[in-house]
Parts: sequence; structure tokens; C-alpha cells
Amino acid sequence: MQNNKPVTAILRVHCPDQKGLISRVTDFIQRNNGNIVALDQYTDRFEDHFFMRVEWELDGFDISRDEIAPAFEYAIANPCQMQWKLDFSDCRLRMCIMVSRLSHCIYDLLARHRSGELDVDIPLIIGNHQEMAAVAEQFGIPFHLLQITKENKAEQEATQMKLLADNKVDFIVLARYMQILSEDFIRAYPERIINIHHSTLPAFVGAKPYHQAYQRGVKLIGATGHYVTADLDAGPIIEQDVIRVSHMDTPETMVQRGKDVEKIVLSRAVEAHITRRTLVYKNKTIIFK
Repeated sequence: MQNNKPVTAILRVHCPDQKGLISRVTDFIQRNNGNIVALDQYTDRFEDHFFMRVEWELDGFDISRDEIAPAFEYAIANPCQMQWKLDFSDCRLRMCIMVSRLSHCIYDLLARHRSGELDVDIPLIIGNHQEMAAVAEQFGIPFHLLQITKENKAEQEATQMKLLADNKVDFIVLARYMQILSEDFIRAYPERIINIHHSTLPAFVGAKPYHQAYQRGVKLIGATGHYVTADLDAGPIIEQDVIRVSHMDTPETMVQRGKDVEKIVLSRAVEAHITRRTLVYKNKTIIFK
């Protein structure tokens, strides 16, 4: 598990492409006695834009962790017009799961968390139906029931926001949470709300999408994990996958296979976020190795 590994600094940057960017960043680390353990970079030729993630060990690094950010900003970020994020591997993120009635995604996340696969803290679960309270109790996580109607939506979202603030939540996972979040809610957590949905959108909207897909004889079904924006189900994509189906499948087997791929895609999206391998530019997400 991560706690047994050396503590590292994780730097993600993007800026207009220009010569010498990789050498400037790596030289900054090397000159201060840092040992780089991971580096990935990408240049978008159409946008003429540069992206990079670099991770190095803090043990023996000449700059204290509190001084890394101002030193980097002065020496490199400002001269190169960089947008950047600096994180440390020993700072565990705090994740809230929001859920409705479907259990497959939340069970998968909680099982991966219990096994140590997801190195994250889960201080609370918020549900708008009672069904998932037993799941939260099974895993020893506080469950907050906040049922939502058209009349009380604003009031209940205010209560949700207070719960998130009180529990110092860093990001939110919508594990098949069947409510549309308000724009104010989304603005409070930019690039920090992850959603999962089946990839038959927008062809098959509304209830029973897999039944609609069955009636059309589709050959591929899948899922999309993405950051939430005010543009419904159109936020920057983090992870996707598909599986093949055939005429031998029934609506029921397609539903089950759809749930399987949803679980996998959501867990991959969450893992990419908590390991700081994502970087959003415009409406596109760069996923570093």
C-alpha cells in the first residue's frame, strides 16, 4: 500500500508548447537533489499545448515541501505561463459517495477500498433512498439519508454541502446517484465530481436503456466515467470501456453485463483521480500513465 512507499511530490502542468520545457522541470528537480520516479508528457499538436506529470521522492530533496510551490512558481511556472498542480502522495484524499437505489457500483468501490486497492478515506455516504443504508453499515461508514423532491431540492443540497464541508470532503463519486446536481453544487467542486453512466447515451435515453438497446440489436454496450459539469453527461471523460453482446443475450443479461462494465470503468476513473493522473484542459481529460 502507498503508506509503505517513500513520500513523493506529484506535479502536473500544462502550458503553451515551447522548447526546453521537459529539461527545465527536470533540471529544477535534479538541481535540488530530487530522484524522479515517474514522468509522462504529451504535446497536443492541434492546440500547440504541452502537458506533463512528474513525480519525485521527497527524501533528500533540498527544498522543504512548504517551499516547493513558491520556488517552482518563481523559477519555472511564471516564466513559462504554466497552469499547475502540486500534490503529495501522503495526503490521502477524502471521498464522499452519493448513491440512490442501485448497489453494484457502491459495493465495488467499498470492497476495493476495504482491500486497500483504493488509497482514499471515505468519511460518509449520502443517499436519497434508504436502500443503501445497510450497505454503508456493513462497511462501517456513516450514511446520511437526504430524500429529494422538487420542492426541497435547494434545501437538501444545502444540507449536502454542509455535510461535505464538515467532513472535509475533497471529491465526490456519483455511484449511480439518480439526481441532477444544481449548477451551484457543481461549481463548488470543479473537476472533483465523478459520474458513471452507460454508453448507450444519447441513443437510448430514459428508463431501461439496455432494454432499448436489446430491441435495436446493438452489438456493443459500455460505460463512461467523467467529471461532472453543468452540461449534463458531457463533462471531460476519464475512462471508458465496452463489451460485446449478441443476439444470444436477453435484456436481463445485458443489464447484468452493463453493470459489470460500469463497476470497472468507475473504479478506474476513481483510481486515476486519487493517484493524481488526470489533468483537464478545456473539455478534454489527459490521463497520464
